[in-house]
Amino acid sequence: MESEKKTKTWFITGASKGMGLALVKLLLAKGHAVAATSRNKQAMSRQIHGYTETFLPLEMDLTAEESVQNAIQQTVETFGRLDVVVNNAGFAYVGSLEEMTDQEFRYALDVNLFGTVNVIRAAMPYLRQQRSGHIINIASAGGYVAVANLGSYAASKFAMVGLTESLAAEIKPLGVYATVVLPGSFRTQFLEDGSLTYVKTPIAEYGSEKTLDGMSKRAGTQPGDPDKLVAQLVRLADYQTPPVHLILGPDSYRMIMEKRDRDLAEFEAYKETTMSTNLD
Repeated sequence: MESEKKTKTWFITGASKGMGLALVKLLLAKGHAVAATSRNKQAMSRQIHGYTETFLPLEMDLTAEESVQNAIQQTVETFGRLDVVVNNAGFAYVGSLEEMTDQEFRYALDVNLFGTVNVIRAAMPYLRQQRSGHIINIASAGGYVAVANLGSYAASKFAMVGLTESLAAEIKPLGVYATVVLPGSFRTQFLEDGSLTYVKTPIAEYGSEKTLDGMSKRAGTQPGDPDKLVAQLVRLADYQTPPVHLILGPDSYRMIMEKRDRDLAEFEAYKETTMSTNLD
């Protein structure tokens, strides 16, 4: 399953905290070259010490195509190649679809989905020319199982799954792989301020404030170990034939399997209707 391990050049978005920062630190400790992006390069750089030759901190605006292209170009110019791209940046708006303004919904997708697309488009010319590489898109169990009051997050993460499936089919003949990772609840900063944003115009009937409170109260109690999570991402990049989907976390596995069972039951319940639509 795993190929011979060697040092690689990694490009990581959302690297200033949480899982992204933990991944950067682990990769540097293992001798890999890392280009790490954030909206605040100085804040990120203060957390990394002693890796001047292998660490490239970059300030990048995911929503600006030129900014992304420049960051990828700097990475290749600095390290000579690009091996693994990790699209990790993202956040969640808490609020029902009716509560969300057009600006809020579009911004959620600009960061969580279109930012990833910008990175993929900028990276692929180099990976295609090399005939090697791996794109790892971080989705969520919420990219397979939708819940109330997180519609924009579900839209972006469900799209991440479909986008990765299509991308994997496109680039595999070029010797490049794509994997979408579906983590469960890990003890990172995701449920804290900065990653959770509440809509500006709540409507009492939806109870979205209770959703926000419930998520915020779980901060610091998540069952997943982020160090084990990033170790599996490093291992993933060494697979000879990486999976297109990788579930990480027992809670994510349980949620996804239960959803698949519910879907199958619903499909079968309406099978007669489904099969009734062909021309006679």
